[in-house]
Amino acid sequence: MNLNKALLFKISILLLVIMGSIKSNFSQISTQQLGGSQINTITTAVPFLLISPDSRSGAMGDAGVAISPDANAIHWNPAKLVFIDPIKDVGFSMSYSPWLRALVNDINLAYLAGYKRLDRFSTIGASLRYFSLGNITFTDNFGTTIRDFKPNEFALDLVYSRKLSDNFSAGISARYIYSNLTGGTSVGGADTKPGQSVATDLSLYYVSNPFKIADKNSTIAFGTNISNIGAKMAYTENAERDFIPTNLRLGSTINTEIDEFNQFSFSVDLNKLLVPTNPYYDPNDNSIVSGRDPNVGVATGIFGSFSDAPGNVLLDNNGSYYVEDGSVFKEELNEFNLSLGAEFLYSELFALRAGYFHEHPTKGNRRFISFGAGVKYKVLELDLSYILALTQQSPLANTIRFSIKLNMGGSETKE
Repeated sequence: MNLNKALLFKISILLLVIMGSIKSNFSQISTQQLGGSQINTITTAVPFLLISPDSRSGAMGDAGVAISPDANAIHWNPAKLVFIDPIKDVGFSMSYSPWLRALVNDINLAYLAGYKRLDRFSTIGASLRYFSLGNITFTDNFGTTIRDFKPNEFALDLVYSRKLSDNFSAGISARYIYSNLTGGTSVGGADTKPGQSVATDLSLYYVSNPFKIADKNSTIAFGTNISNIGAKMAYTENAERDFIPTNLRLGSTINTEIDEFNQFSFSVDLNKLLVPTNPYYDPNDNSIVSGRDPNVGVATGIFGSFSDAPGNVLLDNNGSYYVEDGSVFKEELNEFNLSLGAEFLYSELFALRAGYFHEHPTKGNRRFISFGAGVKYKVLELDLSYILALTQQSPLANTIRFSIKLNMGGSETKE
């Protein structure tokens, strides 16, 4: 039995856009030449874990590890939760995004997050992320319909955040991941099963005491989060297990109070996948010419991800392979994605946001400008974001996200 073209199309989209795919035990990704550099995207299972779930960070170019905390900190940096305004004991956030609507009309991401303050030193939280790939039809080799199925994936998180000092906190999360892409249908003669894994996030957050910038009260915050540290995943009993998207995110935010009513913040995030980079294989015998064997353990893959890029592999006049000088280090740098975001807040009631996201062309080529707005009425907040793609025919073009946040005891207590 075969997957029909619709499912293959959707999986291909995820490969190109989110740097991930389901790899079979006989597939290998080889590099291609692009303007002197070689295309070598990093692939993982369950790439939906990397999608920005909320519209606030979505409007700020996917910057979020060090911005002021809300319920969505569970995704960006769990350590921030304990720094939510102390009078807000409980909060929730609900987000929804029709995903890749430039290409298909039935893929969407939903996200629900919430937190509860235990005391002034600790906060707990939980979230559920659900990713639907729409509807597909399974057929046999003769095109006869076998069944319809709606592939889906979800992740359930439990989070604990604790202050280590007045300015510094740490956070940890436990995550269960479930990915059902075939519904147990046999594909290519092999029985399939849902992929399952467990993972954790380790995060830190620091926010300074107020200081002056041009006589304006300001603070600076730093954050880091290593997310999805967990077991590999497989969809058949005999398939090679694939890495889940372990990711390092580092960032900082400067916030300035322009006057009594107006605040402005600027954020920058860097993030890098901590999974093996595909080596360069000899097309004649599949031996590794440059780079390292990606079939390693999780810990080895994480630590080796900073030095395993193959670089630009070329042929000399004698037909022998060599690696271009400096290209290995350059490729390692190219694996960092950049997010820039800005937020203007008026009287804690209205917000305007904008951002920029950059991924190197050899590593996926996601580049876009984003912008959005938010309004607040008492304990209720509504946020909206929009993506304007900077590459032609980008599946991310015109992506819209919606978020609703509820903070119990916020505005009413202040009043």
